[in-house]
Amino acid sequence: MDKVFIDVRTSDLTLSEIFRQIEVIQSDNPDMEIFLDGDRHAIVGRLRNMNDAER
Repeated sequence: MDKVFIDVRTSDLTLSEIFRQIEVIQSDNPDMEIFLDGDRHAIVGRLRNMNDAER
């Protein structure tokens, strides 16, 4: 199941701040794949597959 970290629609962040937040969230959640979901307009994370972590 995906976790929404930041809803971009309700945020006052600039584009560069959004990308910085993605970096921060990635470093705080190494077990998750963090990305900007265009359909949800949000920064989202999902647990990495065990196969992805082994590569």
